[in-house]
Amino acid sequence: MATDIKDTTHAVEAAAVMRLLPARPRLLALGEPTHGEDTLLEVRNELFRQLVEQEGYRTIAIESDCLTGLVVDDYVTSGEGTDLDEVMERGFSHTWFNASAPNRELVRWMRAYNEGRPASERLRFAGFDGPLEITHAASPRQALTALHGYLAAQVDADLLPCGPETLDRLLGDDDRWADPAAMTDPAKSMGRSAEARELRLLADELVALLDERTPHLIAETSREGWDRARLYGRTATGLLRYHFWMADTSPARMTRLAGLRARMMADNLLAVAERGPALVHAHNSHFQREKSTMPWNGKPLEWWSTGALVGARLGEEYAFVATALGTLRHQGVDTPPPDTLEGLLYELPEDRCVVDARRLATVLGDTRPEPRVSPWFGYAPLDPAHLADRDGLVFVKDVTRD
Repeated sequence: MATDIKDTTHAVEAAAVMRLLPARPRLLALGEPTHGEDTLLEVRNELFRQLVEQEGYRTIAIESDCLTGLVVDDYVTSGEGTDLDEVMERGFSHTWFNASAPNRELVRWMRAYNEGRPASERLRFAGFDGPLEITHAASPRQALTALHGYLAAQVDADLLPCGPETLDRLLGDDDRWADPAAMTDPAKSMGRSAEARELRLLADELVALLDERTPHLIAETSREGWDRARLYGRTATGLLRYHFWMADTSPARMTRLAGLRARMMADNLLAVAERGPALVHAHNSHFQREKSTMPWNGKPLEWWSTGALVGARLGEEYAFVATALGTLRHQGVDTPPPDTLEGLLYELPEDRCVVDARRLATVLGDTRPEPRVSPWFGYAPLDPAHLADRDGLVFVKDVTRD
């Protein structure tokens, strides 16, 4: 069997990934089975460099706050915010991102690549997650006020649904919105207050005005400025909708919250795809085409993942390559059992390889490996039942930490 499996593997190169696909996708999703591991991020960085140099890719988007990601994009495209330390601190929403040496090297390399190049050839960076954490959701202030400010500078005042002082009054204290207690106690949420309901109407009106004035706004500012305003608009409306459901007390609450986060991520990725081909990077679970599930209060919670939403819209222009690993010994994940998918791949001599997932599924036939069970909650093994639903795999034999 090991010999047969070896026939499905290739070197970890962009060209090998592309040969698995019917055409160059607008969104090439590279998943990872755990967060915060430099070895996996180094693989991502090298693939992105090759995609840039060989396949014309110009954007990378990662599972980080879409608003803080603008700090990184400004830096790599124009040098704005010349202190790289500050950019790394402010431009990523999770500590495992901004403290990561490979992420720092990615930003440094992108800035160096862009130096002296025309705008049309520069690399772009994006975060595509909402301003959300597992513990709370941010205030919509930043997105709402930025959208209002953009419109106020370009359209007649009487077209605006309100002035900035109205937004400030309705928003109130940002800490009330971001209160972690609201995640477990709907009564602590601002999401169904009179102020929040009015803000949802105003945000909808601002987004409608942005859409209605598109030709004027692009002409007077730039397509880039208009695109950024669209980001503010969908983030403001998405956050207000998310807060609304945080205040819900029905059994649908967590299903809606999970689905809304996936939709916010999908909307951001579809906007990234409008720029041209992009590599996008996040946890494997966000990119799968099948429904996502997790146990919640003794029952399964189900929602359509980001990859399912994007794939439904883009078809073959969306591709998903999952990453699998053998060992993660510093987290207690030792050599995989030989009857698992990771165990079969671990028998191969290569430290890293690209795997033709569909061909591997054909080789395995009806005899699928057993699902691997992780002893650590932070690592999610691949589900062999969905092997053929992946466009490819990247396998890393041993993930180490210096």
